[in-house]
Amino acid sequence: MDVSFDYYKIFYCVGKHKSFTKAAEELFIGQPNVTRAIKSLEGQLGCALFVRSKRKVEFTDEGEKLFCHIQIACEHIRLGEEELALCKQLQGGTVTIGATETALYGLLLPVLKKFHEAHPKIKLKIGNYTVKEALAALTNGLSDLAVVTSPLHANEKLTVTALKRFREVAVCGSDFPELTQAPVGLNALRAYPLVGLARNTITHEFYSAQFAAYGLEYNPDIEVATADQLLPVIENNLCVGFVPEFFLNAKSNVHAINIAERLPPREICLVKRAGSQLSLAAAELEKEIMQFGAREETVSSL
Repeated sequence: MDVSFDYYKIFYCVGKHKSFTKAAEELFIGQPNVTRAIKSLEGQLGCALFVRSKRKVEFTDEGEKLFCHIQIACEHIRLGEEELALCKQLQGGTVTIGATETALYGLLLPVLKKFHEAHPKIKLKIGNYTVKEALAALTNGLSDLAVVTSPLHANEKLTVTALKRFREVAVCGSDFPELTQAPVGLNALRAYPLVGLARNTITHEFYSAQFAAYGLEYNPDIEVATADQLLPVIENNLCVGFVPEFFLNAKSNVHAINIAERLPPREICLVKRAGSQLSLAAAELEKEIMQFGAREETVSSL
C-alpha cells in the first residue's frame, strides 16, 4: 500500500497529543490540513483511526494498533536524524583503522592524539595488522582506512597514497662492537645471527628482495611476530637486525651498523577503498592524516 509518510507523521503527532490543534502547532501547518490528512489516511486504510468529539480525541481499536507501530518508526527516524546531526558536527560516530606497528609509531599516533583531542566523542577502533591483513580487512569492509608500509600489493579496488618516506637501519647490541667500526656488507652481516619479521610479512619480503639483489639469501635465525619485538631482541644481544629509524631514541641500547650497500627507503601509505563514500568522521580523519603526512614529507625533504 502506497501511503505517504507525511500522513503517518501527522497521524503520529495527533495520536501523541490526542489533539488536532497541538499536532498542527508542532508541525507548523493549519489544523484543516491535519484534518484532511487524517481523513485521507483513514480512506486509504479503510478504517477510522480516531473518535473525535468537541472535548477530546481518542483512538479507535484500529488506530491504537497502528499507533504502536508508527510510534516506533517515528522515534527511530527522530533518533537517526539526531545521530546524523551529531555526526555532521563530528560529535559522534566510529572510525575503524587497520594499521601496521611501523605505520602506527612512524606516523599515525600523533594524528590520532590530535584527532581524539579535537573530537573526543568519536570512537576510534585500531586493528593491529600485517600489511596483507590490513588490506584484506579494508577490502572486506571491516576497516574504513588502512595505514601501512610499503612495499604493498594493492588491487584495483584500493587507492594508495604515499604519506612519509623512511629508512630502516641495521643495529646491534654491545656484544658486537666489530660491526660498528667500518662499513659492513650484507654478505658479512649474514655471518651473524639475524632477527626479522615472519615470512608472511611485507617486511620479510622487502629484505628478501634486497638480499636477493646481491645474490644473497635472507634467512633470519629468529623470526618475531611484531615490529616492536625487534629492538628488545637486538638490545639483549640475541641477534642483529634492521629496524625503522624512528624506533631508535636516546634510551635505545643499540649501535648503528654502517651497511656498505645502500638499501632503498620505504613509505608509510594511506589506503582506502576506491570510490567509497567515507563517513563524515572517517573523512575528517583521512584529511588530518593526509595533512600530517604532507608536513612530514616536507620536513624530511629539507
